[in-house]
Amino acid sequence: MTALTALLVAGCSGTAENRTPAADRSPGQVSHWVDTATVESVAETLHVQVPATATEAKAAHLAGLQDDGLIMAFVLPTAEVDDFVAQLKPEEPLSLREQPLARNTNPSTPFSHLGLPEPDLSAKVREGQVCAPCEDDLDWLKIAVTKVDAHTSRVYLSGAD
Repeated sequence: MTALTALLVAGCSGTAENRTPAADRSPGQVSHWVDTATVESVAETLHVQVPATATEAKAAHLAGLQDDGLIMAFVLPTAEVDDFVAQLKPEEPLSLREQPLARNTNPSTPFSHLGLPEPDLSAKVREGQVCAPCEDDLDWLKIAVTKVDAHTSRVYLSGAD
């Protein structure tokens, strides 16, 4: 009986077809952050042109089993935000959310991965849907805008491909 138990344990703790040892796999992990993602590659997939005056641009790509999550954020002079939003041609004007949400509504692609505060958990956020469905393989694109200081705002973009 002891030998049979040892064989069963050895068989279950060996490597899977993907050659990743069972001890190194996260249970249920079906997505991963793409190390080679750049601001440029994410912007291209989101069909967004990052303004030349943008600073602190960051982006990430979460490869998933069926859909990929894409996030990007950058800081713009507040006076330029409306022009940037207008070029995205949102389906409806952005709405103003005065209070933080009770929880992050898009935890699969957290902006905390980029070292940024979550727009869902911030107050006084202008936000809205840009498109759904969008062009090419992009399923949807959302935008959120928060004030950084008296002169600048952070633009958050999230989408699914």
